[in-house]
Amino acid sequence: MTPGKHYLSSDEIRPLAARSDFWGALLVLHCWGVIALALALFSLWPNPLTAAVAIMIIGSRQLGFAILMHEAAHNALFRSRALNQFAGDWLCGRPILADLAEYRQYHLQHHRHTQSENDPDLRLSKPFPTTRASLRRKLIRDITGQTGLKQRAQQIMFAFKMAGDVEDAPSSQELAQAFSGSSLGRAIIANIVVFYVFWAVGAWWWWLCFWLLPLLTWYQLVLRVRNIADHGAVEFSDNPLKNVRTTYAGPLTRLLLAPYWVNFHLEHHLVMHVPCRNLPKMHQLMLQKGHGPKMELGRNYWQVLLQASSKPA
Repeated sequence: MTPGKHYLSSDEIRPLAARSDFWGALLVLHCWGVIALALALFSLWPNPLTAAVAIMIIGSRQLGFAILMHEAAHNALFRSRALNQFAGDWLCGRPILADLAEYRQYHLQHHRHTQSENDPDLRLSKPFPTTRASLRRKLIRDITGQTGLKQRAQQIMFAFKMAGDVEDAPSSQELAQAFSGSSLGRAIIANIVVFYVFWAVGAWWWWLCFWLLPLLTWYQLVLRVRNIADHGAVEFSDNPLKNVRTTYAGPLTRLLLAPYWVNFHLEHHLVMHVPCRNLPKMHQLMLQKGHGPKMELGRNYWQVLLQASSKPA
């Protein structure tokens, strides 16, 4: 499960894979800190524009929490497994209604079977390229909260299903959004804590407006765009340089759409335990070694969306 060894030596991979408690703590604090700044922006200048900006920034940081939970699932966020488990669950996953253990089980199958019939994420990438009308409908469902509400309802349904009939438990494809009953309870506890923090610094409705609403809307939108960029409209093969994509992103895109170097997805699949902060270095090393022309690279997210919606109507 380390295809990068075909392109990089062990001596090149080893320093890239070094984990750091300092960097892990910094990234988690940064994610919460950006949310605090977004709330402060609205608090200082309360109006519809600053509210919309805060919702977009917080939704992107909720994606940031998903990315940091993903790091913890690979034990790459902190040096110790215990810190990865605690931070990945309580500081990143559960506030956005995700569960680290169940996500890890699902996600490692994705790495093992990338772009094959056994890939649990294939349902996210196989429909692409699609038509522009189809993509537009998907994005509208995301930004209007329809996708988020449907997924949250499925989580609750799966929690009861998993607590009851074992034979009718969710498949591996469903586990990324699934909860056991106890996991759902812990996610609710985490959100109660977030609710009271938001109430303490602002008002009780801040949790609804600046946590639940971004989670159901902007987070869903950027999550889909990121999923499309990662594996949409790429080769259906076992070639690790062509069945996944790295997409270049500027500062604004990284703020609102692709935080914490998530756009370097090809490099992540080459060596999945390399911490996200080192993926740009790994990308440059791959280019220096002459692999660039063989790699699936997107100029930007807009270009990737055009490619993913290029199917004739």
